[in-house]
Amino acid sequence: MAKTFLVTGASKGIGRAISEKMLKMGFIVIGLARESENLRTLEDLMTDYNNNSTVVNCDMGSVDEIDKACNEILRNYQHIDGIIHNAGTIHPIKGIFESNITEWNRSIRVNLCGVQSLTSNLQSIIGGKYPTRITTISSGASKRALHGWSSYCVSKAGLDMWTMCMSEEGPKHNISAVSVAPGIVDTGMQSDIRNANSESFPSLQNFIGFKNNGDLSDADSVAESLIPICIGKFGENGQRLDIRNL
Repeated sequence: MAKTFLVTGASKGIGRAISEKMLKMGFIVIGLARESENLRTLEDLMTDYNNNSTVVNCDMGSVDEIDKACNEILRNYQHIDGIIHNAGTIHPIKGIFESNITEWNRSIRVNLCGVQSLTSNLQSIIGGKYPTRITTISSGASKRALHGWSSYCVSKAGLDMWTMCMSEEGPKHNISAVSVAPGIVDTGMQSDIRNANSESFPSLQNFIGFKNNGDLSDADSVAESLIPICIGKFGENGQRLDIRNL
């Protein structure tokens, strides 16, 4: 029986690249993301590989949508061999005192609280008789404060600690957890960063330079390095890995 992996933020960027590569490797993929044309093209691609794969429409910032998505997954799957918590948002790119509290709180929900909600709702089909690997996509921002990125930095730091807590509690449930910083990757998030206001984000020119100088990694190569970690072939429970050091 092919192993089953749930990928959040699966419609584009790193999540899309991981989903496509896993499909080609013969895995069953549950691709979770907000409704979009990109999500539907992923669904179309799935029919070429495995009829047991599916996409699930879900906004990770909404508790109700997460509950609904989990109920759908629980109806259709007996066990999940791995969860890749990739979904995330960089917004708002504003100073602490400039940020709209609704936007700031949404960032924490998407990047951190949604991870807990999704994972806990799926507890009955992870771990147990068969192991489950949980992989969270971290960031250098979890360890370094950047002016204008307070919500992102805080949520990623929290996500690293959530992963450590899961790695502490998970083994008794046959669950391992690792976090991985993918480096600076050429995705839509980087485009959003380059379009930020320089007054709110003083490091803007550095990120424009990363693009102009060809310093960004491409999502496909990053996914190639991530997959052995996501399937549990590499990385010890509780580790925080950096793709650039592997």
